[in-house]
Amino acid sequence: MFELKNYQKETLQTLREFLEEARLMPVEEAFTRAQQRQNRPPLPYLHHAFGQVPYVCLRLPTGGGKTVLASYTVGVAKRAYLEQDFPIVLWLVPTNTIREQTLEALQKPGHPYRTALEDEFGVDRLLVLDIGDVTRIRKQDIGAKAIVVVGTLATLRVEDTSGRKVYAYHEDFEPHFAGVNPHDERLEKVTEADLKPNGLTAATLDKIKYSFANLLALKQPLVIMDEAHNARTKLTFDTLKRIHPACVVEFTATPDTSHDSASNVLHHVSASQLKAANMIKLPIMLSEHNEWEGAVRDAVLTRKQLAQEAVKSGDSIRPLVLFQAENKSGEVTHEVLKNFLTEQLGVEPQQIAVVTGSQRELDGINLFDPACPIEYIITVEALKEGWDCSFAYVFCSVKDVKSAKDAEQLLGRVLRMPYAQRRSNEALNRAYAHLVSPNFAKAAAMLTDKMVQGMGFDPLEIPQHLQHGSQYSLFDGNPEQPKPAVAEERSEFTLSNGETFAACGLIDESTEKLILQGFSGKQKTEVQQQVQQHNLRAKARLAPAERGEIFASLPLLCVREENQLHLLEPESFLYTRGVWSLLDFPLELPQFEIRESGRTFEVFLQGGHVSYKLAERDETPNLNLIELDINQTVLVRWLDREVRQADVSPTEMIRWLVQLVGHLTAERGFSLTALVRSKFLLARAIKDRIAFCRNKAAEQGFRHWLFEDASLLGVSETYRYAFKPGLYPARIPYYRGKYTFSKHYYPVIEDLSASGEEFSCAQALDQHPRVKHWVRNLVNRESASFRLPVAHGYFYPDFIAELRDGRTLVVEYKGAHLETADDAREKAAVGQIWAAKSHNLFLLALAQDPHGRDVYQQLDNLLN
Repeated sequence: MFELKNYQKETLQTLREFLEEARLMPVEEAFTRAQQRQNRPPLPYLHHAFGQVPYVCLRLPTGGGKTVLASYTVGVAKRAYLEQDFPIVLWLVPTNTIREQTLEALQKPGHPYRTALEDEFGVDRLLVLDIGDVTRIRKQDIGAKAIVVVGTLATLRVEDTSGRKVYAYHEDFEPHFAGVNPHDERLEKVTEADLKPNGLTAATLDKIKYSFANLLALKQPLVIMDEAHNARTKLTFDTLKRIHPACVVEFTATPDTSHDSASNVLHHVSASQLKAANMIKLPIMLSEHNEWEGAVRDAVLTRKQLAQEAVKSGDSIRPLVLFQAENKSGEVTHEVLKNFLTEQLGVEPQQIAVVTGSQRELDGINLFDPACPIEYIITVEALKEGWDCSFAYVFCSVKDVKSAKDAEQLLGRVLRMPYAQRRSNEALNRAYAHLVSPNFAKAAAMLTDKMVQGMGFDPLEIPQHLQHGSQYSLFDGNPEQPKPAVAEERSEFTLSNGETFAACGLIDESTEKLILQGFSGKQKTEVQQQVQQHNLRAKARLAPAERGEIFASLPLLCVREENQLHLLEPESFLYTRGVWSLLDFPLELPQFEIRESGRTFEVFLQGGHVSYKLAERDETPNLNLIELDINQTVLVRWLDREVRQADVSPTEMIRWLVQLVGHLTAERGFSLTALVRSKFLLARAIKDRIAFCRNKAAEQGFRHWLFEDASLLGVSETYRYAFKPGLYPARIPYYRGKYTFSKHYYPVIEDLSASGEEFSCAQALDQHPRVKHWVRNLVNRESASFRLPVAHGYFYPDFIAELRDGRTLVVEYKGAHLETADDAREKAAVGQIWAAKSHNLFLLALAQDPHGRDVYQQLDNLLN
């Protein structure tokens, strides 16, 4: 059964929170709040002349599953912003090939994309169409079915609309415009150019054109933009404005960052997160070769070794090599490369598939079939768009990758992890690249450019994800074993006089000047980049995890039940005093307010408000009933579907909702019509109220265990957490300060400013002689965060340190402007009990404690 990865859920949650706030406040304010919640440096929101229409981008690296996220985005936007049971969605992709593939997946029963939509709307309430089939949309479908139309941006993107079918008059659309204001300025009118092709008379001039584009403008669709970096021109913006979208959500690995057309990046997923979720193979083991023959030979050997490793580990994987040959004017064409493979390396012809503009030897081939003989694929530029086979493990280019078109697309093909599952053999969790280059520094620089500019990697991620294939064993077996300690980073540089200079470890300023001597202009810039990237790799290899050090495992807090210790989780607090019930709490919804005035009313929620008209957008309340037939029972049933909870029985939920709706109508005086019209905001308020009641119930259990009776709490060898080498799925913002931390366990540090109070705390840990190494703890990252249970979920301490005496120190930094006294008290209580039960240490650090001590002094006092 398909299940979203943690980073995908996190991405959708960020989008949901943003859209919910954008419904209640200016979109730029909602965008700023979203950045603040993620601790990202605030960037200005660019409206691109769309006013208050949310227009945001979700950034995921190659292999992140953008399309499946887009499928789930429809349901998120429906509730959080559109407030329509069955919206219209315009799903735009860059090419016809991707359009066909996306459409096929969205229409195919059982496919994850289709399933996401069916789970949201139901099998019979979903209509997925190609943009060429939109005349099938009937008037009765609008508002009764979710309608998803898949097309290319090119179909819409024109200055003169008279030549495109999407803008053309079509009599089948006439029923959709019955009763529409004939002077609606959003809608395009019939012109002279429309008369003859459509058999219209002069009497229809300047009347509303019955076109699909006008239907979209009338209904204001949700717009999904796939590979949005291809769609940032003024013409694109003008095209989207014509259809008056309600909301636009972009998906791309490489968003536009230019001054005038930059995307509003709402959420950024890192490559490290994809690796931790087993979506991609990392690191890339890069080997450089002076001659193309050597690159090809070693690529073949790498594939053979991988195949042997797969057999030994019982893995049903057939590793493949992707070769990038030169075009017809080059030396190593696909013919030359194939002849070399067959005549010099003994590869059988049936094991090779050539994919070029004229040769399509993969068409109709199932590479996942165990009987498929193909092991080597030769192409010149990109493979067929949307082509995907996670068995591709090795990328080999016989030409200069820097100038090679589509090299990043081919490299992306070898990164996808088979079946999104980690393999038992570490060699099968990596990707491999063989490039023709005079030295590793140049090869790494070329590949880095492709990974950053074309695949969505952050430059600070590259050092840990791009490693020298000849410095480590390519097949070092057990992933649970730490890497052996390795020598300093070594790179060779070609000087201006043609000589080779070898550098080990960090390159200082004087050595850099020596390497750059004699270079100028573009060449000097390229060599400077090689030096910078070498130094990033050298710094990364100084991290304890990269040196092979082990971080001692940490015990987790447990509770004794029936003479056995079990993991203590937040849910445990709910049932300390028996089963909790919504009916035990006052019947109220204080955050929800309606103010009616004639046919208009305003709904106030969490400090923001939304204005409604009862006939807004020609829309009637969509409960399968006309407005006069709406009753309390129908509303309660709809609310039950929207707010149901796993820990509240259906009987109790219905009973509580009946009482709540009765309270809102009888005691607070809200009309049933107003409640129905604002039902999505009402459902949000109800969910918040349920969460509030649940938290209050959990607080009682938390106080019992932590403050009244902690005798049953303890730790067990069975339940422990370990920071593992290579598993630190950090995301931006990364630490980029001048101070070099020497004891942070991993090469990068997430969410740490270059100065300030938390920086001082990290610096104190790094400088204290009793600290062996430490970690900036990640928040809610699957399998990569240390956490302790609190009443409302989990507490993720800021820093975890292993001391030289073998104990563990957990540090939570309390900024006076960030925490309430209750928050700090709750965290301190659980931290201190964990420390006492496990014989470790906990520190609630302050900028200055009551004794006037700074962070280092507080740390020193505790450790001494």
